[in-house]
Amino acid sequence: MRVTGFGVIDKLGQQLIYVASGCIRTPVGELPQRLKSIIDGLGEVIASYNPEQVVVEKVFVNVNPQSTLLLGQARGAAICAAILKDLPVAEYTALQVKQAVVGNGHAAKEQVQDMVRRLLKLEGDPQADAADALACAICHAHGGQGLGKLATAGFRMKNGRLV
Repeated sequence: MRVTGFGVIDKLGQQLIYVASGCIRTPVGELPQRLKSIIDGLGEVIASYNPEQVVVEKVFVNVNPQSTLLLGQARGAAICAAILKDLPVAEYTALQVKQAVVGNGHAAKEQVQDMVRRLLKLEGDPQADAADALACAICHAHGGQGLGKLATAGFRMKNGRLV
């Protein structure tokens, strides 16, 4: 089973407020059905939480080309889910996300989880994939520029909701 994390936050002034997070688990099987489950699952998240923007992590090329290709296809499904709802999509590399959330572009997953928990004042660490999604939203809320910056990505926000 493959997992796609999602995270929803609000930004009120400089304050970040946790709304929701979780994981979409795709069934074992043919790729088209797995991609459809990502589109459908994120469509439900969008319908439930009514975000104004969507943030997706950029794909990096890793040692295994097959894994990179599959990750790119899942990422494309996530982008399609947003575009089908006429939502703008911002993209950040893992390095940018880690730099914005932890202050270190080479931070470990556990450090990202811990900082997400602290920044959003959560009682416990979110699941790893959900923490990654929340970290992307936090990065975007900070304009992708680090913890001290305000959002400057060129999007106007009515109520500050990000996914």
